Amino acid sequence: MRRIILFFQESFAELRKVTWPSRDEAVASTKVVLISTLLIAGMLGLVDFILFKLVDWLF
Repeated sequence: MRRIILFFQESFAELRKVTWPSRDEAVASTKVVLISTLLIAGMLGLVDFILFKLVDWLF
């Protein structure tokens, strides 16, 4: 039981050391992640569509 309490005490101590981002930084980072995810998904969808049509044309 003592080890569990020590674990939580050390965890909270480490969390106090963290430099948390501001709201604006978090929103900006979220926008970057969402936009890049959508772009990559679109490119992969396009490649998938092209490869599908190519395989369909070949066979």
